[in-house]
Amino acid sequence: MAAGPGSAAGAEPGSQGAEGTPASGSGSSAGGSGGWDGWSGSGGSAGGQAGGTAANATAATSVNWSGYAEAGTPGTFTSVSSSWTEPAVTCSAQQTFSSFWVGLDGDGTQSVEQTGTEADCTNGAAIYQGWFEMFPNAPVFFNNPVAPGDTMSASVVANGGGAFTLTLSDHTQGWTQTTDQTSTTAQLGSAEIIAEAPSDTNSVLPLSNFGTVNFADAMINNAALGTANPAGLTMVSAAGVTEATPSAVANGGSFSVTWDSSGTAVGAAPASAASASPAPTVPATTSPTTSPTASPTASPSAGNSAWYHRHHHGH
Repeated sequence: MAAGPGSAAGAEPGSQGAEGTPASGSGSSAGGSGGWDGWSGSGGSAGGQAGGTAANATAATSVNWSGYAEAGTPGTFTSVSSSWTEPAVTCSAQQTFSSFWVGLDGDGTQSVEQTGTEADCTNGAAIYQGWFEMFPNAPVFFNNPVAPGDTMSASVVANGGGAFTLTLSDHTQGWTQTTDQTSTTAQLGSAEIIAEAPSDTNSVLPLSNFGTVNFADAMINNAALGTANPAGLTMVSAAGVTEATPSAVANGGSFSVTWDSSGTAVGAAPASAASASPAPTVPATTSPTTSPTASPTASPSAGNSAWYHRHHHGH
């Protein structure tokens, strides 16, 4: 993944927008190591929506994330969770990628502790799978089935001393994967619920057309997302193309992210399997182990080794 500027500074919340119109305000990112692949902020929530909104949310853009993220001082964030319905991706000849996840760190920090699902297109066919990742280590994909329409839930909990429990469940298929991991670099400086355009070692990859993904029961530190002070992130490519847009937060912890484009320029060649799928790096600071519940052991599936784009380092 490409590292970028750290967490935002100067993005002040504005008032709640009327009828979905963002409120006024301005902000910008401050330089730093790790973190998002660059974003700029504008104050105000993502706009009005029936059922209530997070009026204290700021608006920002990211080249690879869309959804909501909250950042703070190290040690602030110890848990994040949400549920979502796995979206169906529409595939063409272009190779595209998308992922949906919850995680700690990544906004202004150099690690991310996260788990979620993948929805990719290769050779015109859709592929769905669950995974966890302790970035900067490579993701570990589960062998369990995931299908469009499945009800997913995920959580990441910091247990103290660099220990984490990451849980991903497919309530439709009837499986849960729970893995205990450690990190020597985690700072607990942010929490996020995200739809992402994954990256390889060189750049952000084309985003799969997932239509709309609906998140619900989003919580940070065991409190509803709507009571927090998150940034609502619109995904905008480095070329200025809007790729995905979040709705306002409704009912305390529900929102959607809608696909707008793959982010590639007109006439651009599809990502090749070679450029989109570098070999995984050898884990340096963590040793992936899993303790699955009612499901096979997780493993980096050899049959899907081409999926090892490093896809989830901050935006």
